[in-house]
Amino acid sequence: MLVKTYGSAVYGVDAITITVEVNVSQGIKFFLVGLPDNAVKESHQRIAAALKNNDYRIPGKEITINMAPADIRKEGSAYDLTIAMGILAASGQVSRPDLADHYVIMGELSLDGELRPIKGALPIAMKAKKEGFKGVILPAQNAPEAGIVEDFEVYGANNIKEVIDFFNNVPSMEPITIDVKTLFSESSNLNGLDFADVKGQENVKRALEIAAAGGHNAIMIGPPGSGKTMLSKRIPTILPPLTLEEALETTKIHSVAGMLNPSEGLVTKRPFRGPHHTVSDVALVGGGSNPKPGEISLAHNGILFLDELPEFKRQVLEVLRQPLEDRIVTISRAKITVDYPASFMLITSMNPSPSGEFYDPSNPNGDPEHAVRRYLSKISGPLMDRIDLHIEVQPVPYEKLSDKREGESSAQIRERVIEARKLQEERFKNVEGVHSNAQLSPKLVKKHCKIDAAGEALMKNAMEKLGLSARSYGRIFKVARTIADLQASADIQAKHIAEAINYRSLDRDGWLG
Repeated sequence: MLVKTYGSAVYGVDAITITVEVNVSQGIKFFLVGLPDNAVKESHQRIAAALKNNDYRIPGKEITINMAPADIRKEGSAYDLTIAMGILAASGQVSRPDLADHYVIMGELSLDGELRPIKGALPIAMKAKKEGFKGVILPAQNAPEAGIVEDFEVYGANNIKEVIDFFNNVPSMEPITIDVKTLFSESSNLNGLDFADVKGQENVKRALEIAAAGGHNAIMIGPPGSGKTMLSKRIPTILPPLTLEEALETTKIHSVAGMLNPSEGLVTKRPFRGPHHTVSDVALVGGGSNPKPGEISLAHNGILFLDELPEFKRQVLEVLRQPLEDRIVTISRAKITVDYPASFMLITSMNPSPSGEFYDPSNPNGDPEHAVRRYLSKISGPLMDRIDLHIEVQPVPYEKLSDKREGESSAQIRERVIEARKLQEERFKNVEGVHSNAQLSPKLVKKHCKIDAAGEALMKNAMEKLGLSARSYGRIFKVARTIADLQASADIQAKHIAEAINYRSLDRDGWLG
């Protein structure tokens, strides 16, 4: 008897439906074909033990299993349940083998028949719905994330016996229902952090508010203990809440990486990723022999924070250039190419010199100028070209630290950021792939960042007198557009240009004094 069951393979953040054809006929051999890896080939032993321990068996006949399409490599142990149910249906051990036509079935089996969680449950469910399946049957731990897909049956099973009962018309599982709106209403972006905790640093808070409002990349330069890390960790608290579309995108990435919290099911808070400076280029950008998302994709729709930027390996930092520009990571291998989304805000911090103090030519004990220049040169020009705001962070004086008054809260700042983002969404509603000022192309900068004669004069004077580089030109316009949006100004005024120029300190020829 021939029976078809259906599983799914995840490549990138998308799934591909796999058809598992099981034929049981006269004989005593077992064949598994269709480009399976070793983990899939070993499923025979796991399935045999699981069925035996639940009073079922693999029939003593010739069993041929074909996993199609044959040109796609099948990896991992998630096909155990798919193959096991195919064998039971083809050998007549369940009363409703026709149910296999309507459900995608995935799950890893333990020897006693318990089901272990798999990776990529959300993209699997989304693909199954798109292809017209009635629902999916998955391990119970994966059911909450797959249950996010609306108008679709998602069954979570604890063991293979529950799935067998389902195929025998014995009530054993109920489809899970997830109220996405409730998940969003219960979530909070604050995580107990608040800008009200930060004493002083009003100028830095202002710069980070601009970065959040326009989705701009930023670098903070200041001595140790000035609050750079503390400020960075609070940036997610002033970003706009995730939309449902953004939440689904982010959840898919965390799902295929196997990093999704089973109790949550949906990522409702913007990610904040802060890898150590020893991170490898593969860990940062993604890839490997079996490609998986890296830190920059896990930060999609959120923050990637690189502390002590010059301490990162040069080759690691250079791989950031293409994702920062294209907002996508392409991993190419001999037989497959996968894409991972990588639209994130890059927030970095660094000391101004090897000793950690700002350069002072009058200090005989300070770092010499050549040492400071060598230290700063660890960050390449092309990478710095993709950072919009350069923020100088000074140590907080005692008077500010001892001030008992509470500063402006994240909630108050966030309201202004949300209003500025609304203006940008309306402005770019007909422009594909552009949602914030940071994503503007040179052509769109010319269209949406026009300035008057006073602004032109100020820009010319800044370029000539401050020694600003040519790469600063477009960045200043983008930041000025965001500053104007925060003030609900349709036009970019000279004061907006002046403030934006102030955030290009690392481009000034005379920055070292």
